[in-house]
Amino acid sequence: MTSSADAPSTPSKSPRRPAWAGRNYTLLATSAFITALGANGALIASAFAVLESGGDGGDVGLVAAARTLFLVIFLLVGGAVADRLPRHHVMVAANALNFFSQGAFALLVLMGDPQLWQMMVLSALGGMGQAFFSPAAEGMLMASVTGEQASRAFALFRMAMSGAAVAGAALGGALVAAFGPGWVLAVDAAAFAVAGALRCFLDVSHIAPREPGGGLLSDMRDGWREFVSRPWLWGIVAQFSVVVAVVGAAEAVFGPLVARDELGGAGPWGFALGAFGVGTILGGLLMMRWKPKRLLFAATLSVFSLALPSAALAVPVPLPALVAVMFVSGVTIEIFGVSWITALHQEIPEEKLSRVSAYDWFGSVAMVPIATALAGPAESAFGRSASLWGCAALVVVATTAVLFVPDVRRLRRRESTPITGDPAAGRADVVGVVDSVMGAEIGAAATRDATPPR
Repeated sequence: MTSSADAPSTPSKSPRRPAWAGRNYTLLATSAFITALGANGALIASAFAVLESGGDGGDVGLVAAARTLFLVIFLLVGGAVADRLPRHHVMVAANALNFFSQGAFALLVLMGDPQLWQMMVLSALGGMGQAFFSPAAEGMLMASVTGEQASRAFALFRMAMSGAAVAGAALGGALVAAFGPGWVLAVDAAAFAVAGALRCFLDVSHIAPREPGGGLLSDMRDGWREFVSRPWLWGIVAQFSVVVAVVGAAEAVFGPLVARDELGGAGPWGFALGAFGVGTILGGLLMMRWKPKRLLFAATLSVFSLALPSAALAVPVPLPALVAVMFVSGVTIEIFGVSWITALHQEIPEEKLSRVSAYDWFGSVAMVPIATALAGPAESAFGRSASLWGCAALVVVATTAVLFVPDVRRLRRRESTPITGDPAAGRADVVGVVDSVMGAEIGAAATRDATPPR
């Protein structure tokens, strides 16, 4: 169990930022914002790089699938490694891998005539880097804040990422049009280099050295036991394995088709996606002030709204109605996201955060390639409208099912001691809460709950 030596970095005494925004939190938020800007632009650039090299939509899908496949394959290993080694070392190493893979991708495109297999290999390396980075980053973020302001810190962090996603996509599209995809990929590589350099300055002096375990497989099994011992945790991850998959298929496959045939093309669809992004930013602002007592109950109720975009596309509704639906979905997904990461921070032992995060990520993304691959055959077999109604129904069914898990309905926010001049004080209070909950619930073979990355 975590000791007082595992306290987060000393809170900032600067009057220009709140006490909970300490050095580590500030460095993590700044570096994540930089990479999110680059990555969201690079998503557009990589697709156009494939198309400009003579590829088609299927080739774009292959390059994207290579990244997702390696992300899924290495996620659990990445989580175990992040709990065995200093997390900031894992993060910097992953950033270095992404810098070299994205830099090589950019060089190939700028030199002209990149081959499909080359782009797939480099995309796969990028997915591998993300698989090691994401669990380490999530564990580091949750260890960087404490006290009753933790949910506010997570809300601000997610709001910054949402803003970076909106700005990065818009900026990336403009830069691709002006300078070509190769230069945008080069900018993304540079963003990884800058972010990795910033993460080298993370203060880990307060974190006790990791005790050597029984090996990587043993650590992965230990993470699995931690995961399955909590019905709320595996229940919501199972729910999101369905929700993320069908929402992803609806927005990645069916959405552009509906936009082309019914809404006037890519411009209106981009506007609707932008409304979702704006909603996530306002949702983050809401969660900086609202602290629902029953964390997971409020979070789960908010997920029902994710059925609305699929239903709206199934009708299909006029563009203003679709924009409103996407906006509402953006707001509510932030209610879920902030509540979820707050509950994880509250309930999971610090030394196991990355392993649990890896199982969360794995469950959330594992079915996405399957769902997107089946979207086309489903449209052929049942029709586009029926397939979209099916996506909406699956969101409702999966979300309703998880409400039958008692811990999802009952788990409550535990207020901890506000941060003072001694950063160990707040963390010690959280540790005491986790100890008491573990003793009561694991001893009875039950447990508890509560972020994407989502």
